[in-house]
Amino acid sequence: MQDKFLFVGIYLVAVNAVTFALFAYDKWCAKHDKWRVRESTLLFWSAIGGAAGAGAAMEICHHKTLHLKFKFGVPLLLFAQIILIGLLLVNPNNIVGKIFSIILERISL
Repeated sequence: MQDKFLFVGIYLVAVNAVTFALFAYDKWCAKHDKWRVRESTLLFWSAIGGAAGAGAAMEICHHKTLHLKFKFGVPLLLFAQIILIGLLLVNPNNIVGKIFSIILERISL
């Protein structure tokens, strides 16, 4: 069980770091008239667990704060991710825990 929580922690730190970096890089590109990161890419990384990193980057870099899909979508994704992680921590034998166990089994093959 400890391995699962360690994996989740490492995964969340990594995904949020990448998401933050993508948002910050996109802001830099916007200021320097360079090719931008696609919004779908930013939203994808936010959705797979990086909503906290996206929210932090939006606040720190003042980026994508006026776009409604980011202004409301990122906090909604963060809320959903907190609920899912909470369900996993409170009762690892529930459906979220079972799905997570299946994913871990597939990864370790």
